[in-house]
Amino acid sequence: MENFLQQLINGLTLGSIYGLIAIGYTMVFGIIGMVNFAHGDVFMLSAYVALLIFLLLTQVLGIASLPLAFFIVLIVAMVITALWNWAIERIAYRPLRGSFRLAPLISAIGMSIFLSNFVQVAQGPNNKSVPPMFNKLVQLTDGAYRVTISYKQIIIMVVTATLLLAFWWMVQKTSLGRAQRACEQDRKMAALLGINVDRTISLTFVIGAALAAVAGTLYMMYYGVVNFADGFVPGVKAFTAAVLGGIGSLPGAVIGGLLIGLIETFWSAYFSSDYKDVAAFSILAVTLVFMPSGLLGRPDVEKV
Repeated sequence: MENFLQQLINGLTLGSIYGLIAIGYTMVFGIIGMVNFAHGDVFMLSAYVALLIFLLLTQVLGIASLPLAFFIVLIVAMVITALWNWAIERIAYRPLRGSFRLAPLISAIGMSIFLSNFVQVAQGPNNKSVPPMFNKLVQLTDGAYRVTISYKQIIIMVVTATLLLAFWWMVQKTSLGRAQRACEQDRKMAALLGINVDRTISLTFVIGAALAAVAGTLYMMYYGVVNFADGFVPGVKAFTAAVLGGIGSLPGAVIGGLLIGLIETFWSAYFSSDYKDVAAFSILAVTLVFMPSGLLGRPDVEKV
């Protein structure tokens, strides 16, 4: 039982990171019907941005307060990554929006390759280690097998839950959220009703990148190492989480992320860790056979 509880904590921590990345996929797909395959590399870029800012604050500027430094890193990484993704949308995606459907997809794959190679050239192919932070453990149970939770795991789950609640409120209660939902239903009709569709799409990319930056910062803190190739595997798993939960559904993206994290963690604990990715993708395949729209997705309705 203690081992189960420990793996549950680990799975929820990992799933929280996947869920934050998955929201970016599902938001863009929900509004413009495009899979932004560069989103995983935007997440990777944000982890490097967070690392560089953290080293600047602690080793150059000499900020001794770790919580203050981490808070500043989180905010600055969100801003820089959001601006970067805004530029990507303006340069690589918007000019192709009226083109044939494969053009934005090809552009997204090209942008993914560009970002990966850019970071590899700028930072080198080797792993970049992160100074340890928030490593203190809280013991939850006593006995032969102790269940513990680290401060970094608490931070990840609290930050994720807070951001998701704030984002849900924004989508449901603000004018931007209403504009996003209108564009999701029918962009042409939304434009006729006075909604600035281009601005809404750009802000959607900005918000998705900001959430990916939070995930990148938490990933950097949790694993203590970053690499230029870190965008591919977490990006694919986050996309899998978005599809599993129902592409286009925000709650589905979060639930899918948590499920992928739990599947990976429990499979690694009770079976072979070599096949944890196979287990996650197998669950996705089985789910889509019986529920083609995912857990919370809605079937597409063709407009005539």
